[in-house]
Amino acid sequence: MKVLKKEEISEKEQEVHTKAEREILEKISNPFIVKMHYAFQTPDKLYFVLDFVNGGELFSHLRREKKFPEPRARFYAAEIVLALECLHDNDIIYRDLKPENILLDNAGHVKITDFGLSKKGSRRKAFTFCGTPEYLAPEVIKGEGHDKAVDWWSLGTLLYEMLAGSPPFWHKNRKEMFRQIVEKPPTMRKEFSPDARDLLVRLLDPKPARRLGSGPDGAAAIRGHAFFGDVDWELLRKREAEPPYRPETADDED
Repeated sequence: MKVLKKEEISEKEQEVHTKAEREILEKISNPFIVKMHYAFQTPDKLYFVLDFVNGGELFSHLRREKKFPEPRARFYAAEIVLALECLHDNDIIYRDLKPENILLDNAGHVKITDFGLSKKGSRRKAFTFCGTPEYLAPEVIKGEGHDKAVDWWSLGTLLYEMLAGSPPFWHKNRKEMFRQIVEKPPTMRKEFSPDARDLLVRLLDPKPARRLGSGPDGAAAIRGHAFFGDVDWELLRKREAEPPYRPETADDED
């Protein structure tokens, strides 16, 4: 149960974001996105009753293991592609893809959560500067206006982090990190496979119009990439593909 204080929402001027989050959670039904079952309120608070997802944040697993083998990273990336495709098909830009916002259920499948920064109406460019610094696309930093292509940039950043152990442009100085995101191509590690390398270069293209996934084919262009060559997308959609890792939980309620 997500509990939000109305007073805090007003103080932070988050009314529009909170309303959007509620509407998105209410509308979307996808196996890889946290579902809202009920929403209610008291005079002081708002309550969202959501799926209970108990396998931990992807962030925690990644910090513990430093990085993932390529097949494991591919599995999570593929399920995230299906989640983002569903959002984009419903005219929603997610805008906050990062390991902290991806949960694992007790079977080992991903669930995207936290839609506080999401935007409905992805057909018009947005200009809000929002997101987490390491995962921001160049067009957000430059204030040029952005669309759903920002989610594919963030996917590239996340995939890179899963394979390498840190995001591609991370720097302790935020200004320098932003400069690198805007100006510098990502450094490709020698341990990346050729297919992973090619996919990362195409997802981390600084020009949104050229970025893989931003064309008329959308997510299908990403699903068709050689990196995902051995993924059975239909099996994946039904949650019947075997996860590479199962969190240590006793049952659904542990």
